[in-house]
Amino acid sequence: MLEWTDRHFRFFLRLVSRRILLYTEMLTSGAVLRGDRSRLLEFDPSEHPVALQLGGSDPADLAECARIAEQFGYDEVNLNVGCPSDRVQSGRFGACLMAEPALVADCVAAMRGAVAIPVTVKTRIGIDERDSYHELAHFVRTVGQGGCPTFIIHARKAWLKGLSPKENREIPPLRYDVVRQLKGDFPDLEIVLNGGIANLQECVAHLQHFDGVMLGRSAYHNPYLLAEADRLLFGDRHPVPSRDDVMQALLPYVERELARGTRLQSICRHLLGLFHAAPGGRLWRRHLSENAVKPGAGVEVLRAAWELSHA
Repeated sequence: MLEWTDRHFRFFLRLVSRRILLYTEMLTSGAVLRGDRSRLLEFDPSEHPVALQLGGSDPADLAECARIAEQFGYDEVNLNVGCPSDRVQSGRFGACLMAEPALVADCVAAMRGAVAIPVTVKTRIGIDERDSYHELAHFVRTVGQGGCPTFIIHARKAWLKGLSPKENREIPPLRYDVVRQLKGDFPDLEIVLNGGIANLQECVAHLQHFDGVMLGRSAYHNPYLLAEADRLLFGDRHPVPSRDDVMQALLPYVERELARGTRLQSICRHLLGLFHAAPGGRLWRRHLSENAVKPGAGVEVLRAAWELSHA
């Protein structure tokens, strides 16, 4: 979810659900160690619980990044061993690390030794021709022995050559059966299913077999689908927020961010799906798309789009 699940989107999504665990976009260990940490890592307290997702392969660097994450107040650190992009491979992190389970175990052990917060791993079910169940089980067993109790598993293999990241999310077939077998063989590990999950009804069905589910693009493009997640998945009976409730709570945040110098488009690009499949959704998207990008665009653009959604 590079360049998608930034702090603006996470704040917005927290207004829809107060119980789901939010993940940052993946940050490389080099960026965390040498970049602008305030810009990269700061988040609003309302985002809790929130996990920092890291990409890297050097145990010492990742341990230091985990310490920094804990100091910033993150609730979890997640090591991404599933991203298949060329840029990730050239940096020796992401899905290519599935070929080096001992190294991933060393990374996890170093991170676990550095912090008290949970350390988790997100991965695929295989890479290229190395997609046998035996190799997947060996990877999980080895990394688990390094101290990882939780694996978020995208139920597709990744082709490191020949497919784009987008194609890697669509072309390799989903193999939920493989992840289910993994849960059966490793009952003491927490196995979270990811990949192709479109709605909360599917989440409820998958939770009969897995310890958790992760939604990515379906939640991004249709964020309001999570409005009933707290009730259905967590048994939380607080009132379900309406889209208008979300907007009322979001406007003060937008005004604060604009006063800090944030461009309206940096926030509004994440809001296009709020009225997905709802009356007025097309007018909402069109107004934001055409006007939030204009120089000096202010909160009045968002208010006008909101009014159009009710026209």
